[in-house]
Amino acid sequence: MAALVTLIFAAACGSNATPSPAHQPSTPTSHAIATPAVASSTTWLCRPGMAADPCTRNLDSTAISSTGAGTPEPASVATNSPFDCFYVYPTVSTETTANADLKIQPAEVNAAVEQASRFSQVCDVWAPMYRQRTLSSLANGAALGSDPSADDVAYESVLAGWKDYLANDNRGRPIIFIGHSQGAAMLIRLLESQVDPNPAVRKLLVSAIILGGNVTVPQGKDVGSTFHNIPACRSDSQTGCVIAYSSFLQQPPTDTLFGKPGTGVSLQSGQTATAGLQVLCTNPAALAGGTGALLPYFGVGAGTIGATKLTTPWVSFPGLYTAQCESSDGITWLQVHDLGTPSDPRPRATAAQGAGFGIHMYDVNIALGNLVADVRSEEAAYHPG
Repeated sequence: MAALVTLIFAAACGSNATPSPAHQPSTPTSHAIATPAVASSTTWLCRPGMAADPCTRNLDSTAISSTGAGTPEPASVATNSPFDCFYVYPTVSTETTANADLKIQPAEVNAAVEQASRFSQVCDVWAPMYRQRTLSSLANGAALGSDPSADDVAYESVLAGWKDYLANDNRGRPIIFIGHSQGAAMLIRLLESQVDPNPAVRKLLVSAIILGGNVTVPQGKDVGSTFHNIPACRSDSQTGCVIAYSSFLQQPPTDTLFGKPGTGVSLQSGQTATAGLQVLCTNPAALAGGTGALLPYFGVGAGTIGATKLTTPWVSFPGLYTAQCESSDGITWLQVHDLGTPSDPRPRATAAQGAGFGIHMYDVNIALGNLVADVRSEEAAYHPG
C-alpha cells in the first residue's frame, strides 16, 4: 500500500496527522486597482516564475478503482492563465516559538504541494510565507483564542503579503482565495477587512475556498455574518462567492472545533458571536445542494495499491466517497460517506485526531478534484465588473 505524504495539518489542533513551465503574469484582464505602492519584501513560498516552485510540480495522477486497477490521469500546469490563486497554508510549523519565522522549510513546501499545486491547472498560484502561530504555540495554549497576540502577528504577516501582491503583482487579474484551517482563519480576517467592504477589490473575486475555518451566516441564509457581500457559492457558475465546509465521517460531538459558531477555530479569526448563526457548509461536489460524488487526490510516495504499482506523484480514488451538508445540534458539517467494501484496497480517511476533529486533515484533499473543477467552471463564468 502506498505511503501517503505526511503532513501536519493542525491549525486548531496540537497533534500530528498522517494523511496521506513557471511563467510571468499575463496581461491584466480586468481593471487596475489604485493601491499605494508597497515594498516587495514578501518571502514567497509559491509565485509565478520562481525557481523550484512547489505549486508547479508534476501533477500526473493514477486513478485507482475499487478493484485496485489503475488508470493514468495526465495533468499539467496552465500556461498563461489569466487568473491568480492566493493560497494561505494551514498550521504546519514545528518551530518552538509562538510564531514561525519566514524561512521556507519542508513542512510549508509539503503543504503547498499537497493542497495548492493542483490548482495550478486553473490559475497562477501565489502563496506568501507568513509568521503563523506554530504547533507548539497551539499545544502550549491548550485552546484556540488563548494567545490573540500570536494570532495577530500571523494575520499582520498575511496582510503584508496580500498588500505587496495587490500593489505590485496583481495588475487587475481576477483572484481565487484558498485557505485551510489556520490559513482559512487568516483569509477570513483578510476578506473581512480588505475585500468584502471594498467594491473595487471585490470585483476581482472569482471565489474564496475557505475550509475548516468556520465561515458563519445567519441561520438559513447565505450571507450576512462573517461576510456581508460575499455569499455562499450555490452553483459552479456563480462568482464572487465562498465555498466553505468542515468534513466529518459522522456527526460531530458537541465539543467539536469545527462547524459550530463562536468556538473552536472561529476564535482564531476573532469570531465569537453565536446568536442566530450557523457555520456555512457548501458541498463542493453539489454546490446547489444534495449529495455528490467526491473526487479525492493525494500525493503519494513509492508503493502499490492493489495490483497497481504507483509511478505518478498523485493518486485519485473515484467512487470511494460521497458527501452532503448536514446540520444538527447547532453544528453544520460536510458529511462524508465511505462507499468502499472490505475488499477495496484503497487507503481510507479516518478521524485519527479524534471525533472532534473529524477528518479535518483531509478537508482539501478529500474533494480536491471537485474544488479544481468548481474553480474551472467559475472562471468560465467570470466577467469583470
